[in-house]
Amino acid sequence: MSRKGSAEELERRRLRAAALIERGDLTSAEIAERVGVSLTSVKVWKRALREGGKEALAAKPHPGPRSRLSDEQKARLAAIVREGAVAAGFANDLWTTRWVREVVLREFGVEYDPDHLGRILHDLGFSPQKPQVRASQRDEEAIERWRADDWPRIKNGLVAAA
Repeated sequence: MSRKGSAEELERRRLRAAALIERGDLTSAEIAERVGVSLTSVKVWKRALREGGKEALAAKPHPGPRSRLSDEQKARLAAIVREGAVAAGFANDLWTTRWVREVVLREFGVEYDPDHLGRILHDLGFSPQKPQVRASQRDEEAIERWRADDWPRIKNGLVAAA
């Protein structure tokens, strides 16, 4: 059987089996059936329980490989991104992961896949966003006045000029 569930769920399953093992009135096959695991798993857990106690059945974290950027470098990267892409030497302020990749290589001498940099940026609190396209001549005050004064009149059928 394959292992299914989170590390905590797997640990609970092992500890449930340990309680049944310690009770002593069931065979390994009966324990395996009750817990929903293979007979081999129960045998491995029995040995672990005997040699290391319940601590031997605890979940073991698997953090993955260490990051190639230190915490200080990540903080500096976040500051560079906040300053904007133009300040980093790019044509506009619309960051792409390829541009971030160039900055990381230039500043820290570390090469990453652009997709992985997206995950790093997410961990640093950034999210992918598309800029809103707005006319440079846009007058926010005039738009608000129109929404407050003209639109309700138009909506209610009172189209005559004020």
